[in-house]
Amino acid sequence: MCGIAGLFHPAVAKPVDPARVRAMGDAMAHRGPDGSGVWTAPGVGLAHRRLSIIDVAGSPQPMVDADARHAIVFNGEIYNYRDLRIELQALGRVFRTDGDTEVLLHGYAQWGPSLLDRLNGMFAFAIHDAKTQTLFMARDRIGVKPLHYVELSDGALAFASELKGLTAHPSLRRVPDVRAVEDFLAFGYVPDDACLLAGVRKLPAGHFLLVERGKPVPHPRQWWDVSFADRARGGVAALEEELLQRLREGVTSRMVADVPLGAFLSGGVDSSAVVALMAEASRQAVATCTIGFDEAGHDERAHAAAVAARFATDHRERVVRSDDFALIPTIVYAFDEPFADASALATYQVCALARERVTVALSGDGADEAMAGYRRYRFQAAEERVRGFVPASVRASLFGALGAAYPKADWAPRPLRAKATLLNLARDGAEGYARSVGVTSPELRAALFTDAARAALQGHRAEDRYVAAMRDAPARDALDRAQYADMKIWLPGGILTKGDRTSMAVGLEAREPLLEHRLVEFAARLPSSMRLRGGEGKWLMKRALERYLPKDILYRPKMGFVTPVGDWFRGPLAEQAAGLARSRTLAGTGWFDLDRLGRLAAAHRAGREEHGRTLWQFVMLERSLARMWG
Repeated sequence: MCGIAGLFHPAVAKPVDPARVRAMGDAMAHRGPDGSGVWTAPGVGLAHRRLSIIDVAGSPQPMVDADARHAIVFNGEIYNYRDLRIELQALGRVFRTDGDTEVLLHGYAQWGPSLLDRLNGMFAFAIHDAKTQTLFMARDRIGVKPLHYVELSDGALAFASELKGLTAHPSLRRVPDVRAVEDFLAFGYVPDDACLLAGVRKLPAGHFLLVERGKPVPHPRQWWDVSFADRARGGVAALEEELLQRLREGVTSRMVADVPLGAFLSGGVDSSAVVALMAEASRQAVATCTIGFDEAGHDERAHAAAVAARFATDHRERVVRSDDFALIPTIVYAFDEPFADASALATYQVCALARERVTVALSGDGADEAMAGYRRYRFQAAEERVRGFVPASVRASLFGALGAAYPKADWAPRPLRAKATLLNLARDGAEGYARSVGVTSPELRAALFTDAARAALQGHRAEDRYVAAMRDAPARDALDRAQYADMKIWLPGGILTKGDRTSMAVGLEAREPLLEHRLVEFAARLPSSMRLRGGEGKWLMKRALERYLPKDILYRPKMGFVTPVGDWFRGPLAEQAAGLARSRTLAGTGWFDLDRLGRLAAAHRAGREEHGRTLWQFVMLERSLARMWG
């Protein structure tokens, strides 16, 4: 795992200052504490920070091939690199190293962009071709590894793994984009098709960019997508066995490393499944680690310990405070853009614990999206059944009126909080789902924005990307469409960003075996009833794992890293919430009605309303803006 950065002049091959490229790479030194390198040629410069995982003593980067035609910087891992190496050697390619970087270099020289279809891995890389005067950049199918790029005022194309790699370049204009703020307030993260800095773009998952000297920078081209349009054939038993085999392949392929390797273990289904399959494939005890919390209602250590004992893992656990606010500056620095999933605090802590003993850790991320594990899929399916029975015209008037009249009972038990459900039923499925995955509603966002901000948005609305993704999804039913949209938006922008930034902040490589692309493609073809049945998400996956895990692990309610932000703003963070209304940083944007924000914070503190997640968003937004612009 590494950090990459570079400059490429598309118009004229201007000289590139090695010190400038080095500074871009060094801004991400946490991603690669084991070494660094810089390479320049007319019109191009590449920088690399290395975390040594495979071929530890060799494979320095930037790497240049024997005839000096191709040069590469690469972040990630190619799990099938050994098979590709054999294939390339049979074609006459001669290797000087034992790692996966040179496989990419020779593979691109041999096959060009079609190399991507052969890769099994997580990656973001850039290859310069001196003969064709091109720069090729690519990102993995799912979006595990990040890549940002921007066209600078002098015409150069700059790229970097993290935004801080770009901000290290003095020519980058730091202008905030109100559209990204709208997106962030809607979802709690800045999606991959947006950026807090105007003009900066993120290469989308499953896309590549080929820039040719003498031509304008083109739009990225998609080279992979997941389709829910087809259905796998076969009975439950046969599909269960195929799913289990694909789960095994996903785990074992990601156990290749020349450094110590372990796993995160929360005691939930997904991490427990990964540990079970690692134990099956390993002759040694699997190193596992668990974070426990000082609040019993959020502590899963007992479940994790039971799984660790079942598979005789080398297990460690640590109890941490669930309200370790001292980590907020660390999280703000790690993410660059505002990120309001408060579980990032716990994720950082478990990564730090893992890094004390291992350099690579396998996680259970991705199964909820691929196998329909989220509770919201169950709600969406139920709402769609109602929509199927009641005509749209009737729904809009009936449920709209009921939703408007129903009290916003944030304080009540969950079954009595029907206002959001009623309002969702008044809308179509895509619009309802787009709102259900959000944090701050469009109505509240509009109320907190000033007239100037609303004008600057020019009609941009965060939820529209979800509506479009679900409308255009290669899918058969509502569950397909919801999962597809989550895999294109929520997974890379939220879940995988959290995993990448928190692990890289401590120099740890996190791998996601449950997002192996062939497993994801297979899961997308499963009949909906094998993903979600009787209100049970991940139905076939849990059935397949019954031979490994006890039912009290497989079928207990999902907990995850739950963070009580609502309580924080009525307790230790109450003054921070009140202080938002006096924030010079927020006032300086001209985008927010701070008086209204102050009243919102007061209503929350008094217990009249629940706005904990929105207040957490504004705290993180203020900190991110202050760090970016001072």
